[in-house]
Amino acid sequence: MPREPILSAEDHQPRDPEPSVVAPEATREEDMALRPKRMEDMVGQREVYERLKIAVDAARIRSEPLGHVLLDGPPGLGKTTFAMCIPQALGVPMQIASGAALAAPKDLLPYLSNAEEGSVLFIDEIHRLPKTVEEFMYPAIEDFRIDITLGEGVSARTVNMALRPFTLIGATTRTGLLSAPLRDRFQVREHLDFYDNDDLTEIIRRNAGKLQIEIDDASALKIARCSRGTPRVANNRLRWVRDYATSRADGKITLKVATEALSMLAIDRKGLDGQDRKYLETILRVFNGGPVGVEAVAHTLNTATDTLTDRAIFVTSRVGRTHPARP
Repeated sequence: MPREPILSAEDHQPRDPEPSVVAPEATREEDMALRPKRMEDMVGQREVYERLKIAVDAARIRSEPLGHVLLDGPPGLGKTTFAMCIPQALGVPMQIASGAALAAPKDLLPYLSNAEEGSVLFIDEIHRLPKTVEEFMYPAIEDFRIDITLGEGVSARTVNMALRPFTLIGATTRTGLLSAPLRDRFQVREHLDFYDNDDLTEIIRRNAGKLQIEIDDASALKIARCSRGTPRVANNRLRWVRDYATSRADGKITLKVATEALSMLAIDRKGLDGQDRKYLETILRVFNGGPVGVEAVAHTLNTATDTLTDRAIFVTSRVGRTHPARP
């Protein structure tokens, strides 16, 4: 059991006495407009939805805080959407933080001290929490308390500060980077996988209506097939096709318009773009089809390893059976 870090009186002074309750900077207003507001409105991930709904309903019926929830999976599959819908279903307030921004225990204090009874604290990219912050969280999420040291030297004393019971929701694309002690403190752990074309087609139809653009079924299916099994990619490509239709057509998305728009981005029928094909070609030509480490491929392509890893997850899962490539 890791030793619980002791927070000094100086660390007790928070950097920001009013923690932000708005979405991360990367979330744009239009993305928020396309994001479902209730779990019932979400398309796909039905098994995850059913299990989370049972946990939420049980917590609401018992008037207890929901158990801590960990959501993992590749980027763009709906982890943040689930995290934002859960407080709405519980009827409780929510705070949002990023693991990368919580550099020290004192950065976490405003969120913990301001957490209301039964409220939700959502930490995105929770795998990026420093070790000291992670260990500081253990008593906070398990016993709802934190330890603060007042004074210095022989006159120092430790004060136990009680917290109001709350729910921690963590989202990560790198579950393996979470330590076992932190991972085991989540009562509910759910993995989100890639979407099938039927679900993506329905998402595109709904969001085309929100974007006030007319689209037919064939065009929606075309975009879905080229969206890498990921709603975020589907929304981005829908917006591009909408722009193309507005600029080069009559403002309506037809199969011809969708095909021409996606071809301009060099996206093939499997949803791979030029960078994805370059990744596969490098493994085939330079490394004779693999096996090869992702670091070696990233160095060859002069690309960040994390960026290439996200691409490799999709490419190998979708076309790995027809290519010898291994990340």
